Amino acid sequence: MQLGMIGLGRMGAFMSQRLIRGGHTIVGYVRHAETVEALLKGGTITKGATSLPDLVSKLSTPRAIWLMVPAASVDATLETIVPHLAPGDMVIDGGNSYYHDDIRRAAELKPKGIHYVDCGTSGGVWGLERGYCLMIGGEDAVVQHLDPIFSVLAPGIKAAPRTSSRSLASQADHGASINCAHTSMTAWRSMVAWTYSIRETKLDASVCLR
Repeated sequence: MQLGMIGLGRMGAFMSQRLIRGGHTIVGYVRHAETVEALLKGGTITKGATSLPDLVSKLSTPRAIWLMVPAASVDATLETIVPHLAPGDMVIDGGNSYYHDDIRRAAELKPKGIHYVDCGTSGGVWGLERGYCLMIGGEDAVVQHLDPIFSVLAPGIKAAPRTSSRSLASQADHGASINCAHTSMTAWRSMVAWTYSIRETKLDASVCLR
């Protein structure tokens, strides 16, 4: 399957590499031609584009484009790319967007016939080998169409003891809501571990907070 990738930082780059290993074609967007060449040589992308219109032109319809950008950049990216998209195209937001923003974006894109999927993605730099936890919100038929992408990104059977590798909710914003809960639980566990460490080692908490 062909996928456009916007946001080739460490996590986005590793996701692209994992997808290529799984047999998919990745058309990646970066602004500078020399960076495109480096990513091509490194096997991070299959094809490169130096502008968003160029990216869209290199994708076959119906297009699937994954945004792996900061939440604050999603709207600006959509404003640039949506005029070049066509009915039936799909946009996946893999970042940490606020779920109310996902509801709004899905509603704004629906009259244009463009499908919006929010997919909270967790796994960091370890996801390249272990896979990514995916919290997906979107229309059932669209998510099913994108399943080959999700299946490769999700952890394999041997990556860890068996658990459900993906969670799916049936509308945009549900993925972000689940991801919010997931992130909150991770932060809570870290806080408990840190508190326990201070207690057991008798560290001066005031030193830790400086």
